[in-house]
Amino acid sequence: MTNVITVTARTQSNPKLEPHTTKMRVKDLTVCYSAEKSAIRDVTIEVHDKEVLALIGPSGCGKSTFLRSLNRMNDTIDGVTVTGSVELDGEPIYGPNVDPVLVRRRVGMVFQRSNPFPKSIFENVAYGLRIAGEKDRFTIMSKVERALRQSALWDEVKDRLHDSGLGLSGGQQQRLCIARALAVEPEVLLMDEPASALDPIATAKIEDLVSKLRKIVAIVIVTHNMQQAARVSQRTGFFYMGRLVEVGDTMNLFMRPRERETEDYITGRFG
Repeated sequence: MTNVITVTARTQSNPKLEPHTTKMRVKDLTVCYSAEKSAIRDVTIEVHDKEVLALIGPSGCGKSTFLRSLNRMNDTIDGVTVTGSVELDGEPIYGPNVDPVLVRRRVGMVFQRSNPFPKSIFENVAYGLRIAGEKDRFTIMSKVERALRQSALWDEVKDRLHDSGLGLSGGQQQRLCIARALAVEPEVLLMDEPASALDPIATAKIEDLVSKLRKIVAIVIVTHNMQQAARVSQRTGFFYMGRLVEVGDTMNLFMRPRERETEDYITGRFG
């Protein structure tokens, strides 16, 4: 089999996965937008702590729907029904007694296009802290600085924290949104095509950032860029037509896929 994906040295240097702790466990998850149409069906997968899980597959295959299911963002869409189970640290995140707002504090999200608020850089990052009820000025300042450092943005903005976040470049705005998500100290970070609208230099910075952030937070990233998945992830799942076809060690999936559909996709026969 001839692959069109080149697995980089970064991935090759870690052929064996490190011992893991399961952070999220998804079992038989089905999401329907109507009685007749399911966006994803019977998805079973784990999200491991201190790992990056990449989700690949053609457009419309259910990757983003699945991602939004991990922090109940699909709740905001009328008519959506969710069956199956999603657990965070062994506790279900769906149910009448579970507050989705609290779930989203623990499972943060970064979207495809940067969406900074029309506020200062500082207030963009502090926003979630204030919403959560934090009032201590020193604590807010400390957590904002830490989040900006974690997002590799501090050195670029430390002298203009009171300038508008909208004045940053596209790549900086996306890292600002990552800092905003990190400020409330989530346990899992979901990223939906976070670099698809960025130039190659900004994309490289996001990829480097993802590789560093996995040391402090579990990451699930949706990407159409298979080379990107190979560079940043330890495990990869392939979605096709609403199904999770297979999931496993990133290098093994790209070099020795178990399923014919996966092989056809990564070798460019469709997608």
